[in-house]
Amino acid sequence: MYDKTVRRRRAVLGLLVVSSLILLTAYFGERSGGALHNVQRGILEVVSPIQEGASRALKPVRDLFGWVGDTVSAKGDLKDTRADRDQWRATAIRNQAAVRENDQLRGLLALDKQPKSLQPYGPVTARTIGSSPTLWYVKITIDKGTSSGIHEDMPVIASDGRSDSSNGLIGKVESATGNASVVRLITDSTMAVSARTALGNATGLVQPSPGDPRDLIMRYVDKNEPIAKGNVVVTAGTASQRSELASVYPPDLPIGRVTRVDNPSASNQLPHLRPFVDLRRVQYVQVLTKPVNNNR
Repeated sequence: MYDKTVRRRRAVLGLLVVSSLILLTAYFGERSGGALHNVQRGILEVVSPIQEGASRALKPVRDLFGWVGDTVSAKGDLKDTRADRDQWRATAIRNQAAVRENDQLRGLLALDKQPKSLQPYGPVTARTIGSSPTLWYVKITIDKGTSSGIHEDMPVIASDGRSDSSNGLIGKVESATGNASVVRLITDSTMAVSARTALGNATGLVQPSPGDPRDLIMRYVDKNEPIAKGNVVVTAGTASQRSELASVYPPDLPIGRVTRVDNPSASNQLPHLRPFVDLRRVQYVQVLTKPVNNNR
């Protein structure tokens, strides 16, 4: 029974194929006004309105599926775009951090060359790994310590990378362990640095100004020593010949620039300085580990 059904279906299929070939041959062989062409046109006239109606009826469905497909595709594109945006943002942040680090290291190199080389003072470069969480920002922690030759009371210099002149003294080592040190900054109320004007003879003691961590004051300036806005102030070093009175700081390390002078030329004249280094931007420092000629 099964074999008869299969043979019957094959016979019908063969008949349809032969009939199709005969009709195609006859269709292409007759004139455009022949019977087969007329039948084709008649079928098109009957079927066309049905196709048009079905097309209009199904258009909302097609539009719906198209909208869903476009929405899904758009969501995929948006996800990819956001991923690309996040990747580029992360890359931009890394590049900006690298630029800042490069600027600060260049600043340290510039400081080493002006006005004289600091290499005899044994500079050790370290990275900032922590800071005091206060407005005063009086301490930072660095990633080098006694194993690198760093000990208490060694001077620390830095650059914030803003310009070639934004570098100078920032403080001294307060304590050191094997692989870390705490640096007390010049903005701390206990700090005092013997200083002088770079192009004059005015000397004094630089200390932080009460109430403003970005302002330093220079006390005990003789009224007969002229000092004015714009003057550069540097470390004075040691004046005494006695080794026990040697200064912690070598001479000529930049500290800051005079922004104003209260009571100029008076016995109580008080210059105000803006530090060269923005202490909140410091990422790298150099610790000067060797005094030279008792820092005279």
